Parts: sequence; C-alpha cells; structure tokens
Amino acid sequence: FSQSETFQVPVIGMEMPIMWFYLLMNVITQYVCIRGVFILTTECTSLTVTLVVTLRKFISLVFSIIYFQNPFMVWHWIGTLFVFIGTLMYTEVWNSIWSLLGRREKDVKQD
Repeated sequence: FSQSETFQVPVIGMEMPIMWFYLLMNVITQYVCIRGVFILTTECTSLTVTLVVTLRKFISLVFSIIYFQNPFMVWHWIGTLFVFIGTLMYTEVWNSIWSLLGRREKDVKQD
C-alpha cells in the first residue's frame, strides 16, 4: 500500500499513497452504509430491511456491470426480474393496481 503512487487529497490538500486513500474511502462508505442499515433496522421490519439491502446490492451490481463494461447476460435479466417482482409483491403494488382497475370497471358499468 505504501509503495503506491502518491495522491493529493482534494479537500485536505495532504498527500498520501493512493491505495491508502482508496482504503480510507472504502472504510468511510462502508461505515455510512452499515450505519444506515442499523438505523433502518430500528425503524422498519426485518423484511423491509432485507428488501432495501437487496435492492442496494442489485443497484451496485448493475453499476458494476455498466462501469466495467461487462456483458449483461440472460441470468442477469432473470435476477433483475426476480428482484423487481419480489419488490412489487412486498410493497403490495399488485393489490393497488387490481383495486384501481376494479373501481374503473365498476365506474364503466354504472355509466
């Protein structure tokens, strides 16, 4: 780590090896993420926390695929489909859509 090229930290103006900077930024972002999960755990059910963490991991995966220009394979699409269907099932969007459609059908029949 200490043998890597030096890098000037933008806000501080201090120079440090770039690998140490990457490690420091990784530790800070991981702390923010896990703190957010702990706070979410106190406010929501465990299933909601699991859903949020799964969506975060999914977004990280998609970002990684785009950033590193890896191909988006059939298995990625299947996983994407499962994530979104699971999210919609949990948030009960289907029930809202069906009840909305049922109301429209009743309004059309009454006219």
